[in-house]
Parts: sequence; C-alpha cells; structure tokens
Amino acid sequence: MTNGCPEYHYVAYIDESGDDGLKAVKPVSNPGASEWLILSAVVIRAENQREVPNWVNSIKSEFRNHQRPDIHFSGLNPAKRQRACEIMANLDARYFIVASNKKNMQGYRNPAADKIPSKNWFYCWMTRLLLERVTKFVYDKSISQYREPKKLRIEYSARGGLSYPQMSAYYEWMRLKKHNPYLPWGHISWDVMHFDLMKIYPHHDREGLQLADVVASAFFKACDKHDTGQCDPTFAKILSPRMARDPDTRSGQCSGFGVKLMPSLEKAKLDPDQAEIFNFYGYPKQWWCPKASND
Repeated sequence: MTNGCPEYHYVAYIDESGDDGLKAVKPVSNPGASEWLILSAVVIRAENQREVPNWVNSIKSEFRNHQRPDIHFSGLNPAKRQRACEIMANLDARYFIVASNKKNMQGYRNPAADKIPSKNWFYCWMTRLLLERVTKFVYDKSISQYREPKKLRIEYSARGGLSYPQMSAYYEWMRLKKHNPYLPWGHISWDVMHFDLMKIYPHHDREGLQLADVVASAFFKACDKHDTGQCDPTFAKILSPRMARDPDTRSGQCSGFGVKLMPSLEKAKLDPDQAEIFNFYGYPKQWWCPKASND
C-alpha cells in the first residue's frame, strides 16, 4: 500500500480525440458533433513512471520555438507530429486505441442508460472496450512476469462533464451486473483493477496524458475528414512498433486488440481514405476476447 492506495505495477494513461456527442453527427448533420470519438491508452510498467517526463522532454527538445509547456498534437505542424510519433515508436510502452465511427449512432440513446449511474454513458462504454484490452494485456504480463495478477493504475485526462464518482460508479455497476441484455461485453480482468487506483488529471499536469493525446490524435487525423482536413494516416502508421498485439509479439494480432474499430469495418461504411489506417493494421480480420462474457 502507498498513501492508502494498493501497490501497482502498471500504469495506463487515457485520453481522447473527438467528442461523444450523438444528437447530431457529421457528416449526417452539419453542423454536428465529430464523426469520430477515439480513446487511447498508453500503458507502461510502474517502474518507468519516473522516465515519462524525460520522454516528453525528449520530444519537446526536438521542436524549435515550442512555446507551450506541454504537448498537444493538434497544435503541432506535420513535421513536429511526425517527429513526436517517431520518438514514441521507440518508447518502452504499449499503445491502444478504440475508434467509434458515430454517424450510424445519430440520435441513439442506450436503452440501459437510465440504469447506469453516469451522465457520460457513451464515454464510459468506450472506456469499457478500451479496458477489456488493456486489462487483458496487463493480466497476461503479470502472470508471465510475477505469476499472479498485479494492479493497474489508471489516469484519465480531465474532460468536460467527467467526474471520478461517475466513472467509478459506472465500473462498479458493470462489475456487479451479471447479465446485460443489450450489448455483448467482452471480458475485463477485474483482478488487475482497483477503484482507488483510478484518477483524473488535467492534461498539462501529467506527461503520460500528453503521450496518450498524441496516440489518440494521430489516429483521429488518420480517419477524420470533417474537422481536421483530409485524412492523413502517416502518423498513426509510425506508431506501429508500439501498438499492442495479442499475443505481445511481433506476429501478434493488432486489429481488434491494439486498434479497435466500432462498428465493424463493413457496418461503418468508411470511405477508402478513412479505411486505410484500419486496413494497415489488419482489418477486416480482427481479434476478439476468448473469454467473452456478460459480466
């Protein structure tokens, strides 16, 4: 225990690009919310926490005339974006993204939303999909290295309307719920999670969240064509060496695990330029949790 919190051996930094608006969604409606919501996770071993500020400083040191104290992918020119991703492609970390193409969800309301103790049900559901993959990765690594599950600290980037009580209440609700008739869940490895290890911080306060911003925004730029100009998959492709695979080997499967698209590639009806990044990472083939359940 450290300061009343359980000991942990891994850390996940979670950020997003796009928004979770569903009332009006581009390109179905214009104006409207972003067509995409992309959540990312940067996962490291806890012993590397002290190195994260050095990693971010090494990226900033490559930039001329960088006035900001932090890194925001959207504020970087293409050359700086490329250099940031090149450096991140060599860090001792694993990256995950879940990408939701929202145009088929315009006006949708989750029929179970009133039963979920959180106002941000869509964001929470997206983090659920992300953590199915992150916790499996951490669980497998724990068993391999320590022969028992080890805890994961989760740090979220503060965003509009997100609160720790809402987020923790949602996960507690999902953990205790034995059956959900609306959505076929995968499997969260609850053995590696603890609610006292879930934290929310401003983006500029945590260098790890700035790394997660780069990952989320690189993939947003790869498939968005309504808010950031034409699609450019260059940056997301550069991150390939560190995108998570199952198993965690060079030949492991990335599509559906480290890179997860919702809905399926066929149902998303993406334009060819939007689909390029998902094809690059192995779609239409995709991984699915071998322990699928309704927990």
